[in-house]
Amino acid sequence: MVKCAARSRLSAGFVAALLSLAACASPAGPAATLPPATVTPEPMATAAPGTIRPAAVAGSWYPGSAAELAQVVDQMLLGVRPIDGAPLLLILPHAGYAFSGPIAAAGFRQMLHGEYDVAVIIAADHYDPLSAPISVWAAGGFETPLGVVPIDVELAQALVAADARITADPAPHEGEHVVEVQLPFLQRVCPSCAVVPVLMGAADEETVQALTAALLATLPGRRAVVIASSDLSHYPAQEDAQLVDGATLAAIETGDPAAVQASFEMAMAAGVPNLVTCACSEGPIQVVMRAAPYLGVNTITVLGYATSADSPQGDPSAVVGYGAVMFWHYEPPALTAAMQEELLLVARQSIASYLENGAIPPYEPADPLLTRYSGVFVTLEQEGELRGCIGHTWPDQPLYLAVQQMAAAAATEDPRFSPLALEELGDVTLEVSVLSPFFRLTDLERIQVGVHGLMILAAGQQGLILPQVAVEEGWDRDAYLEALCQKAGLGPGCWQEGAAIYAFTAQVFGE
Repeated sequence: MVKCAARSRLSAGFVAALLSLAACASPAGPAATLPPATVTPEPMATAAPGTIRPAAVAGSWYPGSAAELAQVVDQMLLGVRPIDGAPLLLILPHAGYAFSGPIAAAGFRQMLHGEYDVAVIIAADHYDPLSAPISVWAAGGFETPLGVVPIDVELAQALVAADARITADPAPHEGEHVVEVQLPFLQRVCPSCAVVPVLMGAADEETVQALTAALLATLPGRRAVVIASSDLSHYPAQEDAQLVDGATLAAIETGDPAAVQASFEMAMAAGVPNLVTCACSEGPIQVVMRAAPYLGVNTITVLGYATSADSPQGDPSAVVGYGAVMFWHYEPPALTAAMQEELLLVARQSIASYLENGAIPPYEPADPLLTRYSGVFVTLEQEGELRGCIGHTWPDQPLYLAVQQMAAAAATEDPRFSPLALEELGDVTLEVSVLSPFFRLTDLERIQVGVHGLMILAAGQQGLILPQVAVEEGWDRDAYLEALCQKAGLGPGCWQEGAAIYAFTAQVFGE
């Protein structure tokens, strides 16, 4: 029997999010729940007692008018195609909004899926005086044109008390932009959130460990998101930046802080022209990476990537890279037998309607679980042989809608087969595979045949095989990887030559 090995109509979107295009450039998903666009700044009295830090870069790095700022931020947030996950930690850029704003929005948009009281925003010092080595703005608030974001004094002071290397020193924060530019996004997605601004003046092992331990000691029980505020490569040419940043993001996806550090060191040793740094906040990135597994993270997703040259104001000969990475906890949807039957029926009805009149019928599921965003493949078989298989890998639309669309596509768009005729539909059986998020594999020994589907990216080529195929074909792990190379149009053994390999699981059910 030949099974789906498989075709993905949106796999290019997956690659783009990993390597070169911003997820925020995609068509908007469901409308975000945001405050009214016309904003009156909150009075400073809303902040906790202490010093209010005035906005330092309003009117230059981002709009200085409250109404204009709210409108600009909202447009970027509503331009994001979200996935079904709430961040526990994020890595987000901090340049001027004309350059990195859409990428930052890709991360902040995901916060609308969660509930938060506080954001801990960590960045490296950019200007003197430097933190010695970690400084917290521990009282009062940070002002933007949208109002004052109050400091979570209890959490800030707990961090200071956790380690002698962490001090309540406001001086390094005075002229810095790295926390401030994040705040208008925070104010729009979480108007009631407080903030704990943290600056790191060093990225050595002792400093990174001190802040990581302090966070792990103080965050349990808090509804917090931790944000590492960092741009990526600084000042190489566009093509070099994409290579360096692709390696950085790939290393971050592994969840291994040592892999990230090794990626930085390798890039800097390679002599890339004009490369000053791979990331301006290496220390905060290390803190987020080290804290993640202890805060419940089991999935790391690159939400978007761009460089300053992607802005009309950018210069491709000297760019800065921007990435949005979400660290979160994924729970697969627990689809009951009745829900599975419902989705299969919806898939069949969608094919019939599409073959009859070229339209997918409207459908509103009663159970909200069927509206969770998921990647999906739909496979058609006729007399035991594959008749079509199309998938949507990026989890950016409701499950039921993805099933409807992929069912119609499997019947009519798989280039390996002629379009299905309506009179053939009765002879066809359907199978649906609901995908988990993808995760990067560095240790191929982790591959479990029959559990993991695989995707490979190498030399501009890609291939994907669903987990059930390896079992049906009787492959062991090496045969599975060789088939993956063949699927991608690559030579034998390509998986041993630096290819990027991603794994995923799937809930598979059929008629």
